[in-house]
Amino acid sequence: MSTQLSALLARAGAPLLDESNAAEILEAGGADESFLLLFCGDPAQRPEVLDVAVIFPELLKAFSGRLRGAVVATGAEKALGKIYQVDVFPSLAVVRGGAAVGVIPRIRDWSEYVAKIDAMLDQDAGSVLKQGPRVTITYSHKGAEA
Repeated sequence: MSTQLSALLARAGAPLLDESNAAEILEAGGADESFLLLFCGDPAQRPEVLDVAVIFPELLKAFSGRLRGAVVATGAEKALGKIYQVDVFPSLAVVRGGAAVGVIPRIRDWSEYVAKIDAMLDQDAGSVLKQGPRVTITYSHKGAEA
């Protein structure tokens, strides 16, 4: 993790997650506690990482009392990404009770972050990730009429 990125994330005061402590930290508060996980990726390859790192502590402040934060360690991003359904870096993932509720990839507008996270925190919404595909492809073959 770069020095600049480390300095930005220190502002958030969020714990660093890896495979050895993720389950313990994320499930300690029970099924009702929600976390915002920051999956950074390499800032040299993805410059938007620094933008997301600036926004991360601000989102934690905006959702204070409803959401806790954690940063995924660089060496654990791929393994934890598989568990929490994160394929793109940087991403923010909302996790409740140790399970992924939703993922917001790349940099977004503030209003989009707030709206999406608010929807994910809605207890009645369930997991956004379990709602199924957004697009359904169907095939209709009418047969040859001669």
